[in-house]
Amino acid sequence: MADKGSCGFFLTVCVASFLMVHADFLVDARVGQLFVYELEREKFQFEFEPFLKLYGRVNNDPMVFKCNKQYFPDLPRWLRFTQRHSFDNGFLYGTPLEEDQGKNVIEITVINKRSYDTFRERLVITVQTPGKRMPYQAEFFIPLREIEKVLPTTVQEDIKQDIQRMWGTEHLDFINITSALDRGGRVPLPLPGHFEGVYVKMGTDQPFSECLLSLQSPQHLRQCEAVGKSSRDCSVCSVSSNCVTWCKSTLIPLSRPELPPPVPTPGSGILAVGGFYDPPESSPSRDFFPDYIVTVIVPLVLALILCLILTYIMCCRREGVEKRDAKTPDIQLYHHHTILSNTDELRSMAGGRRVPQPLSTLPMFNAHTGERMPPLQRPFRSDSGHIPLIMAQEETKH
Repeated sequence: MADKGSCGFFLTVCVASFLMVHADFLVDARVGQLFVYELEREKFQFEFEPFLKLYGRVNNDPMVFKCNKQYFPDLPRWLRFTQRHSFDNGFLYGTPLEEDQGKNVIEITVINKRSYDTFRERLVITVQTPGKRMPYQAEFFIPLREIEKVLPTTVQEDIKQDIQRMWGTEHLDFINITSALDRGGRVPLPLPGHFEGVYVKMGTDQPFSECLLSLQSPQHLRQCEAVGKSSRDCSVCSVSSNCVTWCKSTLIPLSRPELPPPVPTPGSGILAVGGFYDPPESSPSRDFFPDYIVTVIVPLVLALILCLILTYIMCCRREGVEKRDAKTPDIQLYHHHTILSNTDELRSMAGGRRVPQPLSTLPMFNAHTGERMPPLQRPFRSDSGHIPLIMAQEETKH
């Protein structure tokens, strides 16, 4: 009996795990209110290894989540995803608007970084119409927090309780949570004690308290601009990391929304009885001749003048030619003439010298005997020293 019971439990677990894989998770979101969905690593660990439930233990495998809208490469414009590390949970968060109403099918792909197994599920988010109206809204900056550390429900409750004490009401709702990096903030150093900061926006139908109204006082604005701190700081925080920066907190009163401009009333478009249609007069005739002169004639004249100047420079004045008068030759020709005359003078001086001609300039000579007889008139000898260089090379080849 015990074996049958364990087998039945085992089959039940297998069937349940199979059904969980193919089931869609349905969640709701309200227009104008914060939506947060946490992707828990522990839950998906059972999807990769369903038999761990039998032994009552859970592995701590690193996981990476990839989220996108079905049939699209990215998420809807109002929805964001964050996961700091593969050992942290992931969060889908955002605030839908009225034009975002309807169903949003989100595909979630989970990658186990230890075994590189993958698992996929679908999350169906139904954006519904807004619930209650929140004309009074305020935004607070928390400098010692990061976006994924504020999205858990427990942290949101702590922040909400602190703001409730400042506001004087318990009817508060989160409207949006935004990282300071999305507002143009700098990326912090990867060191302990450096955080990116988070903007928390909350709203209610209750009016602002005296504490919050001090944010709009001129004295508060002057002190924040000059010193960076305000003497009317009445913020409270039960946890030091949830403390808000009072000078970066703002009020957003929407109790008196601006009315849109009146829509113009269109006419009937039907002509009254007895009237006649008087079309508007045609525009007066315009003389385009001055425009033609400015746009066509003037550029052509300028182009012609430039062509004439370039022709004169290229053809009438050669580069490097300089004339002093009509009787003076060109400098280049004069230099050439002087070089030729100097060469002739040097040759005549060399021919008039009474010095014997160097032996190296003779047709053939013997370095040992000093004979100047041409080698062709002498009989060949076996001694290569008496044979001309060219003939010696020929004999060596043979």
